[in-house]
Amino acid sequence: MARVPYLNDDDLAADDKELLARPINLFRALANSPEGLRRLQGVGGWIRFGCELDPRHRELAILQVGYLTATAYEWSHHVKIGQDFGVTEQDIRSLIAVTEGKDTGGHFSSEDHAILASARELTSSRALTDDTAAALKTFLSDARLVDLVIVISYYNSVVRVLGGLQIDIEDGYQPYLREYPLGHS
Repeated sequence: MARVPYLNDDDLAADDKELLARPINLFRALANSPEGLRRLQGVGGWIRFGCELDPRHRELAILQVGYLTATAYEWSHHVKIGQDFGVTEQDIRSLIAVTEGKDTGGHFSSEDHAILASARELTSSRALTDDTAAALKTFLSDARLVDLVIVISYYNSVVRVLGGLQIDIEDGYQPYLREYPLGHS
């Protein structure tokens, strides 16, 4: 159960109603602080629609954060969003296998592995290793490397917001958890 009420647009001032154009539970909880939600949505909107990082790579990085942190809300939402941006069922299953140390199929390219490694490293140790940074620099410009670090860092922040406020997963996202369960603790 969430630690703050889930607001609806009729709970908000006229100037804040647009904050719930997408009335997911995360936004409904954050609407208790309209300006905070507005700022977070600004960064999130840039990540999804303005960032020039390859959309599939972006979503793989976000999914890696969600899986590694065992954040069911983030994971389920980005399984759906990732599929909208080119992430395949095999990508999701391979990400799980890589994270669990069971990858035997070699589904991912060297670029994909570098993206996933960067998300794991920034999530677990808050830094990139020199090897991962060098691998990323073989296919990312300096600007796209900065974008990737921003994306991973932002979603590490989001998972902490989700946990801190105990945001509930909407019923419509439960099937993604059943299809691709979080298998570790």
